[in-house]
Amino acid sequence: MRTTWARGLGLATAVALIAGMTACSGSADKSSQGAVGGGDYTGPKVEVTFWNGWTGGNHPKLVAELVDKFNAEHDNITVKDVPQEWADIASKAPMAIQSGNGPDVAVLHGDDIATYAAQNLLLDASEINKTLGYQAGDFPPGVYDKGMYDSTQYAIPWSVTPLGMYVNKDVVAKAGIKDMPTDKASYVAALDALKAADIQGEWVDSFIFTGTFEFESLVWQHGGDLYNKDVTKATFNSDAGVQALTWMKDMIDKGYSPANVAQDGNLTALASGKAAFNWNGIWQTTNASMADVPWTAVAVPQIGSQKAVWSSSTHWVFPANKNQDKNKTDAAAVFVKWMNDNSTGWLKSGELPAANKIRTAPSVAKDHPQLEAFINELEYAHYETVSPGINEANALITTAISEALTGKKSPKQALDDAASQADQILEKNKAKYGA
Repeated sequence: MRTTWARGLGLATAVALIAGMTACSGSADKSSQGAVGGGDYTGPKVEVTFWNGWTGGNHPKLVAELVDKFNAEHDNITVKDVPQEWADIASKAPMAIQSGNGPDVAVLHGDDIATYAAQNLLLDASEINKTLGYQAGDFPPGVYDKGMYDSTQYAIPWSVTPLGMYVNKDVVAKAGIKDMPTDKASYVAALDALKAADIQGEWVDSFIFTGTFEFESLVWQHGGDLYNKDVTKATFNSDAGVQALTWMKDMIDKGYSPANVAQDGNLTALASGKAAFNWNGIWQTTNASMADVPWTAVAVPQIGSQKAVWSSSTHWVFPANKNQDKNKTDAAAVFVKWMNDNSTGWLKSGELPAANKIRTAPSVAKDHPQLEAFINELEYAHYETVSPGINEANALITTAISEALTGKKSPKQALDDAASQADQILEKNKAKYGA
C-alpha cells in the first residue's frame, strides 16, 4: 500500500470505468438471475476466482495467508486469489463480466458499487445476505447501506478506513501542549502555541489524499452534505461547504500551514518533525516511514457543530458473469462469510474489519491500541455517496479545494463553479444510468 493509499479507482480510471460500463450495459438481466445462497457449501468441487486490488504493503501477504487457510479448511472449494491494481480491475472487469470471464467474487469500494449495479454487472445479493444472516446492525452505522442501489442489496461490507489525526508527540511537547485538542477552541489554541514556537502545526494540502477527505469531514461537521438526498444536485457549495473550505484556507492565511503543500507533504512534515498534526487515514498506521516517529493518533477535532469524519469502505460483491455458475456463487458466499469471521488479522493491513463482532473483540483493544481512536470514530463516520458515475462529479470537489487553497478563487466561488459543473454531470448520469 503506497503512502497515498491506492484507494479505489482514482479519478482518471473512474471516468474510464464509467465509459467502459456504459459500453457493456446489460450483462445480466436481474429478472433472470436464479436465487443464490451461502450456507455450508455441499455442492461439487469448484474453483472460485477472487479479484482484489491489494497489491501494496503487506496486503498481498495477508490476503494470501487468509486464502490459503480457507482452502486448507474446505475440500470442495478452492479460491484463486487474483490481486491486481485497482485501475486494472476497473478497466478489465466490465468486459470480462460481459463475456463470462470475470471473477466469481470481488471487492469494490463503496462509491463504485452503484456504477456496477446500474449496468447489471452484479448479482442481487439480498438472498446471500439473508442466508448468511447479515443485516445492517452487524456493521458500523451507515456502512451496510452503501451496498444498496435502487432498493436492492448488492454487497456485503468487508472493511472501513476512517480519517484520524496523527500527532507527533515530540513536536507538541516543544510547544508545551499536554492535552490533545478535541474541538475548535482547543485546536486553535494548540496551533497558536505551535506558531509561537515557530512550528506550522497542520500542513493542509489540496489533493484527495488528504485535503479532500479533510474538507468532506468539515462539511459534515458543519451540518452539510456533498449532494442532496437523491443525488441529483451538488450541495457541497452550501454554507457548510464554504465554512469548511474557508477554515482550510485560513490554515494557510494565518500561518498555521505553508502554502502549496505537495502530495504527501503533510505526512512527511509530521514524520520529519516539522508539523505536529496530520489529518490522515488509518492506513498510515502501517506506513514504514512512521516506524521511528513518536506518534499517536486521536480523533479528528470537532471544528463544526457536530462530530463527523470521513471514511471509505470496501465491500464483497458477486459479479453477474454471463452464464455464471450458481455453485461457484454459493461457494463464493461461503468464502465471504469465512473471511469476515476470520478477519482479525486484517487489522495489520491498516484497515478495520467491518464486522462488529471482530472489531469489538477484547483482544483488538489489547493488541492494537493505536487503532482505538479510529475505531471510536465509526459511530459518527460518513461514507461514500451511492450513485452511478459519482466519481466524475467527486473529482470537481478536489478541483475546488485546489483553486481555493492556491488563491485562484475564493472558497465560495470555487465551490459554486464546481457544483455547477457537478450538476451537469449528475444530469448526464441520470440519463446514462437511469434511477
